[in-house]
Amino acid sequence: MSIIDHPLILGENLSLEPFPQQSPDAASSTVLIVGGGVTGLINAWVLLDRGYHVTVVSKEWASFTDQQRLTSQIAGALWEFPPAVCGQHTDILSLQKSKHWCMVAYNIWAAIASNPSLAALAGVQMRASNFFFPCPIEELPAQHHKMEEIAAAGVRGFSRSAESIHKHGIDPRYGAVDAYEHLAPVIDTDRCMEWLMLLVQSKGAKFHTETITSDLFSQEQELLDRFSADVILNCSGLSALLLAGDKTCYPLRGALIRVINDGKDFPKVESSLAITADAAQDNEIVFIVPRNDNILLIGGVAQPGRWDLDLTLDSPEIKRMRARAEAFLPSLKHARVDPEYPIAQGLRPAREKNIRVERELRTRTMDLHGEPTEEPSRIIHDYGHGGSGWSLSFGCAADVANLVEDVLHNLPASKMKLQEKDVMENVRTPAPLDQRL
Repeated sequence: MSIIDHPLILGENLSLEPFPQQSPDAASSTVLIVGGGVTGLINAWVLLDRGYHVTVVSKEWASFTDQQRLTSQIAGALWEFPPAVCGQHTDILSLQKSKHWCMVAYNIWAAIASNPSLAALAGVQMRASNFFFPCPIEELPAQHHKMEEIAAAGVRGFSRSAESIHKHGIDPRYGAVDAYEHLAPVIDTDRCMEWLMLLVQSKGAKFHTETITSDLFSQEQELLDRFSADVILNCSGLSALLLAGDKTCYPLRGALIRVINDGKDFPKVESSLAITADAAQDNEIVFIVPRNDNILLIGGVAQPGRWDLDLTLDSPEIKRMRARAEAFLPSLKHARVDPEYPIAQGLRPAREKNIRVERELRTRTMDLHGEPTEEPSRIIHDYGHGGSGWSLSFGCAADVANLVEDVLHNLPASKMKLQEKDVMENVRTPAPLDQRL
């Protein structure tokens, strides 16, 4: 059933309880999810609450040491209305669908943040998010259109005022002359990944550590048999290059400097501050986000095709990134880097046509009573989110849940396309969480 009639809403058809909203039984179908990042875990949550058995297979899981962390943990995790600040969201179909997906996620993250104890557990806060421009926004047609869509979409706390420049201590010599702000979820990814893992396990998900290195389609039946699964969901991020045979996938290297934001070295930054790629000097973004109560993230870079993770505080691009932030917000010149974790870097899972949420389109020719017939695959894909995995998470997962039903009913696969629910006016804003729990 289409989520235009039954949108995914926390407290209605998505539960925070440590057990599934619909309990599975021995006859319930099993979904094998490949990928243990935020996309895989959010999908697991949604599917568990719909009464499926879920097994998550991943080569690695969220970690909280000085070792390289998952891409989901490296993310800035500031909710953004697409296209995101890094400026890599260009496919028209994906972009339009993302405007619906992001609002589904916005409403759920906002509901989580509205409950103080839950917000602390999940690491989710609603903060003012400010965007600055070097000219009146009307002179930047794409940004002006985006601003109007944000104002109309139900995003909370929207206002436009150049007073934000002075209010936040932005150096006028940097060239910012116009601005708007709205409330946006900001997610402490380490804390939230830990919370999500515990939540889906409590709901019955099984975790299995394994590295899968070849096309899922070529080993589909073997995986279905080995994990007693009925559907395979590919949430492998950048690994879709191999697991989906998708040669359009590529890394978009990113990095963030982590500084102490305790108010001792500079006035504590309580709001997110950003200049988008198409409005920035030399197409280099400014991205300043309070991760939690004591850490401020300074970014950013977006380097397509770079696989190496060898950036340091002395790397030229990192020095430029910090210099941009300090020129923009001069108080940061006094910032101390986090001595335990000074720089976070990772590979955003980008794709030429951006996000793919659709069934596997390849089929197998089967012999049915002596006649060849095309058998649809039981694989579903949810990857290519670039830097927007947290922003789009629940919206994509809601669509995936519908595709699971299609697979189980043996319906033919079709390419991703716009539907009525993808039109912005059809996005429903739910009631506050405390009115629904």
